[in-house]
Amino acid sequence: MKFICLGYADQSQFEAMSEEQMCQAMQRCFDYDDVLRAGGHFVGGEALQSASDAVTLRMRDAQVQTTDGPFAETKEQLGGILILEADDMQHAVELMSKHPGVEFGPFEIRPADQTINELVQARDKAFQAEVNDR
Repeated sequence: MKFICLGYADQSQFEAMSEEQMCQAMQRCFDYDDVLRAGGHFVGGEALQSASDAVTLRMRDAQVQTTDGPFAETKEQLGGILILEADDMQHAVELMSKHPGVEFGPFEIRPADQTINELVQARDKAFQAEVNDR
C-alpha cells in the first residue's frame, strides 16, 4: 500500500538553528530515507519552501480568491511530503516513527486513494496518447 506522509514543523525551530545544526538535522533525515530506500519503502518525496511563500486559493461568491501564505493559522506548517510503500497503516506508522523529521513536528500519515489515483493515471495515459497522435 502507498501512504502519503505529511511532515509539519514550526519554522521558528529551523530559524533558530545554525547552518551546521541544520545540515546535521537534514543529514539524519537523509540517512533514514536511505534506510527506507534500502527496504523498498521510499517511493518519493518533496520538501516545500516556507509557508510564507504559499498562496491559498478558495472560492467565494463564485470567484476564486487568493490569499498570501497558508490557510491555517498555526505555528506548525506543512514542510514536505514523503511517499511511502508499506504493508498497512501499522507498518507505515512503525517506519515513520523512526524518522528524525518527527523531532521537528508531527507527521500525518494517510493512505493514498488508489481508486482515484488509478483514474488519474488512466487520464494521464489517454491525454498523452492524444498528444502523441497530433
